[in-house]
Amino acid sequence: MFTLENRQGMKVTLLETGASIQSILVPDREGRLGDVVLGCDKEAGYPAPGCLGATVGRFANRIAGAAFPLNGKTYAVTKNEGENCLHGGKGYHMRKWHGEYAEGGVLFTLESPDGEEGFPGKLQVRVLMRLSEDNALSLRYRAHAEGDTVLNLTNHSYFNLAGSGTILDQELMLDSPAYLEVDRQLIPTGRLMDVEG
Repeated sequence: MFTLENRQGMKVTLLETGASIQSILVPDREGRLGDVVLGCDKEAGYPAPGCLGATVGRFANRIAGAAFPLNGKTYAVTKNEGENCLHGGKGYHMRKWHGEYAEGGVLFTLESPDGEEGFPGKLQVRVLMRLSEDNALSLRYRAHAEGDTVLNLTNHSYFNLAGSGTILDQELMLDSPAYLEVDRQLIPTGRLMDVEG
């Protein structure tokens, strides 16, 4: 378990299991701390259901039919959501990463062997999580592959900016002219849809 804390009172708890964000305690305008992400109360609850706070990969989101073409070859990967692959199969959210305080934050590293969950290319992955004095938490991903592969890393935190209760009255604005359409299985179709209306 690692803790990042700044002079403003913001505190972030991170775990090696899944390179996960367990909690983000943020002061409100009166200085009261509230946890704005969902997480298990104890480290023993990880890997958490729904990938709570975890780093997901080798490929975040879904791969239709659990297969993809690369360099003239089709690679079959783990089916873990019907006929599709979600978040890389058993994925990085289930793995124990190596964590250490470094580079002004916490650096998590992981080695993914060639063929893990069907993905080609040995991969060295690192995620650097830093907390600034102006209450910004940054996550920086870097990976080096020994051979061609596919890669799509992200963090899977669920936020409640009120710190408690429901999120149903919260609004999020994304400044975007379009979104990517998905089918019934949540597989991207490739069509960009206009957000107007």
